Amino acid sequence: MSAPIHECRVASLVPCVVAAVLLAACAREAAAPAKESAAVPPGVAYESHITAGGLTPPGGTLHNPHAGDAGVAKNGAQLFTTMNCDGCHGADAAGWVGPNLGDGRWHYGGSDAEVFSSIYYGRPKGMPAFGGALGAEGVWTLVTYLRSLTPPPDVPTESWQN
Repeated sequence: MSAPIHECRVASLVPCVVAAVLLAACAREAAAPAKESAAVPPGVAYESHITAGGLTPPGGTLHNPHAGDAGVAKNGAQLFTTMNCDGCHGADAAGWVGPNLGDGRWHYGGSDAEVFSSIYYGRPKGMPAFGGALGAEGVWTLVTYLRSLTPPPDVPTESWQN
């Protein structure tokens, strides 16, 4: 009588053992270290950063694929309003709660790559990251629009940069 009970216990353990082996195999595969490319820099190199000893650390280079394209800049103006950027930065990016984005003064750097980074990843104290909502293409469209704005001949305060 004990043999059938023993066979029943073994039969019920087989699916559990198979499941445990499969889970362990999946865990080993997930735990395998990802290959890191030595060519990938740790971040974007910013023109406005001061470097220790004059040695700039390696960084990626972003290039605006739409630089100077008036049609993309026009679409960027519409996107600026659609995404409610004017809610903080005012109409035509002239400033309101957020800073003026058309006066040529940039707290975090004014190159296309730096402006892209500010919009894509956001900045402390108020600038949300829009990269998840807009993707790189949408952010480049906004950058193209902002770079198309002509700075006024006279601004009320000094520039962040010398």
